[in-house]
Amino acid sequence: MKRYGMLLALAGLLVAVTGCMSTLTGESYSRDEARRAQTVEYGMVEYVRPVVIEGTKSGVGPATGAALGGIAGSTVGHGRGSAAAGIVGAVAGGVAGGLAEEGATKKQGVEITVRMDNGRIISVVQQVSGSASFHAGDRVRVLTLGGTTRIAQ
Repeated sequence: MKRYGMLLALAGLLVAVTGCMSTLTGESYSRDEARRAQTVEYGMVEYVRPVVIEGTKSGVGPATGAALGGIAGSTVGHGRGSAAAGIVGAVAGGVAGGLAEEGATKKQGVEITVRMDNGRIISVVQQVSGSASFHAGDRVRVLTLGGTTRIAQ
């Protein structure tokens, strides 16, 4: 019964980690970016290639995994055996929690190289979006706000 509780807690962690993630698409904006003026430039897509945007490594996954693994391990045996199993469970849980967090937050991205109308060439990586697809020759808008640049059609 305790194992089911642990699995449920780990599933809850994954839901919490993925639920707090922000998206990195060209269509998503943070609350701080709303209602702020952006610089808009135009250009032509020269090259597009798929990339992977790494998952987060915030420490939440390893910490939660270590706690759950330690608790689960400590239920094995009695005395010193229980303590040793708790330590092994904490280490294994920390590693598993870190991998779970990174895997759950990894995203498919796209690198878009754009030749601006002024001749300058830029490249922007953003998360793949279901509604926007870029191809060489597409005319695009390049939106910049406070160091964040996104490509939009």
